[in-house]
Amino acid sequence: MTALSLSTPDARSARRRDDWQARVARAFSRAAPEYTERAVAQRIMAEPLLSRLPERAQRVLDLGCGPGEMAAQLAERFGLGCTVIGLDLAPGMLEVARRTHANAARWLCGDAAALPLDDASQDLVVSNLAIQWCPDLDAVMAELRRVLRPGGRALINTLGPGTLAEVGQVWSRPGQPAGLLGFRDAPRHHAAAREAGFRHLDCREQTARFHYPDLTAVMASIKGVGAQTARPGGRLTRADLARAAQRYEALREPEGLPVTYRLLTLELDA
Repeated sequence: MTALSLSTPDARSARRRDDWQARVARAFSRAAPEYTERAVAQRIMAEPLLSRLPERAQRVLDLGCGPGEMAAQLAERFGLGCTVIGLDLAPGMLEVARRTHANAARWLCGDAAALPLDDASQDLVVSNLAIQWCPDLDAVMAELRRVLRPGGRALINTLGPGTLAEVGQVWSRPGQPAGLLGFRDAPRHHAAAREAGFRHLDCREQTARFHYPDLTAVMASIKGVGAQTARPGGRLTRADLARAAQRYEALREPEGLPVTYRLLTLELDA
């Protein structure tokens, strides 16, 4: 009976999901010590969220808090009457958050698709560049709606199609895609928000471009924040690196080698 159960599509799907989450958690935990230093693009892209914060909030969740920098900013912004929870899937990120920001927030390890929080317990959810890592967008939206009180709000940055287009171009080979995430578009987020029961969703799209001096710096900016482009189990050879560097040089602009992010900023009202 156990063997039959493990061979069902639902069981296989659950194993793939668990394996993916474990890989993401490990990647971000490895990146944690250098994340703050290397996440320049991520901090810049957080600015649209921080500029749209409400005047007051007493219970705030930073979803995908990483090393805790934004959670600490939220605690300072809303003051002593506010309780901030910083939640992340990667234990290594939370270790850095606790060490760096101590009691600025309550630090929790958890999954965005199964939040360890009570119903209607949060006034505000803020999330910067986290939910694109979640394979089940519908489950994430349902959980956000569940933990937000009526009238609460979620402010979310995520990434859409076209993100890291240059990276995908230089690493792809015939029959061997670069292994980047499958980024979801604005209509997909609208559909998930409607299904979850949000009253309103505003989605703003913009392109953010950053430049780096060479391929090593490009890859450091991506791997340094937990993103991986190599296929699971694959190893890059010197020939792979030389080929990618040559291709990227053909894309060079006066400012350097470009890296494009297609930023979606979501504002959801519960």
